[in-house]
Amino acid sequence: MKARHVAALVVAAAPFLLGACGTATDQQESAPAATAQAQNVKNVSEITAGSTFNDTDVMFLQMLIDNQQQGQEMAQIAAKRAGRPEVVELAKAVQVTQADEIKMMTNWLTEWGKPATLDERTSLHADHGGLPATSEKEIAALKTMKKAQFETAFLNLFLGHQHNAVEFAQLELSKGGNEQAKAFAERVKQSRSDQVQQMLKLLAG
Repeated sequence: MKARHVAALVVAAAPFLLGACGTATDQQESAPAATAQAQNVKNVSEITAGSTFNDTDVMFLQMLIDNQQQGQEMAQIAAKRAGRPEVVELAKAVQVTQADEIKMMTNWLTEWGKPATLDERTSLHADHGGLPATSEKEIAALKTMKKAQFETAFLNLFLGHQHNAVEFAQLELSKGGNEQAKAFAERVKQSRSDQVQQMLKLLAG
């Protein structure tokens, strides 16, 4: 994959990822990136959310952290086992982006005095939107799957996984109260939708 294509992928997958000097990776700063600079912070994990929030904001962050922790597991497997450079680069971009986003979301929940982990993953998903979580069995199966079948299996599983993130973001945009969380949800919706389209092309290729 050419360098500029890799950079474009990272920007699409990492709307909140900031450079070492606190500047946005994209040419135009997103609202959260601009907020980060206004707060004089150097990376995403230092962005503060403010004290105003509602139950939907909390649920959105908790569910997305859980989603992204699973996404990290899948991306780590794909970075090692995928054959095509495009799939490897997607996996690596996801690892970098989501690690930073998880730190940011965990910090926000800590600010609000709320836990970052889910006690009942299945129950919470059923109570809020009815979206199934990716199972640990499905993720574990990627580790032992035959090489020839791996990319198709990974892309299909991760495509559905990222679609769930889009649905979480849509719920936050509809019912959330915290402006930073809603701005983040909009960026998640855009970036994960782009990833879904990219994966559909990879599956068709």
